[in-house]
Parts: sequence; structure tokens; C-alpha cells
Amino acid sequence: MNQPPANKKHLSLILPCYNPPVNWEKIVVESVKSIAEKTGQQLQLIIVNDGSTKNTEPEKVEFIRRSLPDFEWISYTENRGKGYALRQGVAKANSDLMIYTDIDFPYLESSFLGLYKTLQQGYDVVPGHRGKEYYSKTPFLRKVISKFLRWTLKTFLRLPTDDSQCGIKGFNQKGAAVFMDTRIDRFLFDLEFIKLSSKRKLRFQKVEVELKPNVIFSKVNGRILLRESVNFFKVLFRK
Repeated sequence: MNQPPANKKHLSLILPCYNPPVNWEKIVVESVKSIAEKTGQQLQLIIVNDGSTKNTEPEKVEFIRRSLPDFEWISYTENRGKGYALRQGVAKANSDLMIYTDIDFPYLESSFLGLYKTLQQGYDVVPGHRGKEYYSKTPFLRKVISKFLRWTLKTFLRLPTDDSQCGIKGFNQKGAAVFMDTRIDRFLFDLEFIKLSSKRKLRFQKVEVELKPNVIFSKVNGRILLRESVNFFKVLFRK
């Protein structure tokens, strides 16, 4: 693989943040240091505070800033959704490769490293793919939604992955350009990104990922779910 331009770093890690769990800042620092050591890269870390109302005190942000050499904190007061937050982060990324995941690093480190190694092979978009064991740990409603989306992707859209909603994905600059062209702010931005990337014939390679034990799932918001049903049809018919 060609060396990245001198003014770019090799890997940016982008984390959306909304009312994160207790001690999240320590989880972030520990995880980033470990990943940097194993990849041999100095990561650019970008955290986007998506209108949190708790657990984002200035001292937590300063702890990360003191602990990591390349850290950017983006913050705004209104909660806009994960898709919106990630677009703000991707816009600030200064790397040829980017990976996003959740603030609590819910996937095993080996899953993250698998995405990174696959990106290094020259693929444009590398989505995580959750296996059958994922459903043994998933709340009922989330399981139903996930399986419905997978069935739809297989039956109607014929996309290069049936797991559009997996919470860890990587891409290069080509993938980033498509990601910035997404419009959906909340749940279905992932599906929109996968569909646009497929239509524009980017190179895909999915990677099997595994959740850490004892991951705590956020509750599914009924109002957001209803709103996303409209977005689902927007994605289906978007050119």
C-alpha cells in the first residue's frame, strides 16, 4: 500500500458520544493506547459530543487531552443523532483511513484490528459483521429490528452486507467522501451509507466482529423508531 501523504496521519478513530457511561474517559484512553501499540500507529482521536446532558464534564475531556497526543473534542448542545455526529467527526479527520465505533468500545479489540488490517489491503469500505452469537446477547426488540433489516437487505436491496447496522465500520478517503454525502441523522444513516457506497461501486470487504462480554445495550426509543420508518423508505428510493 502506498505511504500516506506527509500532511496526513494513517488512521483516525471517530467516536460519537451521547450521555456516556461512568468512567468512559478511562475506557477510551486505555483502548486507544492499546490499539496504537498493536497497530504501530499514532492515532488521531476525534470524539463528537452529540448534545450530552451528563458525564461529559471538562475534567474528563482534559484527562483524555493530557493522556493522548492527538485528540480533538467536538461539542454542541442539541442532540442531533449518531449519523450527524459522525459526519462532524469525519469532516475533521486528517487520515487516509478512518474507523468509527461507540464510546464504550463494545467490540473486542481483535475485531477492531481485523477491520484495520483489511483496510490496509486497499478496500474502500470495511463494515463489521455480527455473527449468530450476537443475538444471544441482544434484547428482544433490538433483535427483531436487526433481523428485519437483514432480511430486507438480502431480499430487496442485495447489498454487499446484510448487517448494515453493525456499530463499527472503516473506510478510506473514497468511503469518507460517500459517508459525507449521507443525509440521515439517526439510526438508518448506516444503511444509507452502505447503499450509496454500493451504488457508487466502492470496494467492500466485511469483517466478522464480536461483542465484549456484558455489553449494555441502550434502549430503543419508540419515537425515533417511528421517524426512522420514514427514513427507511427514503433510503430505499434514494438514487
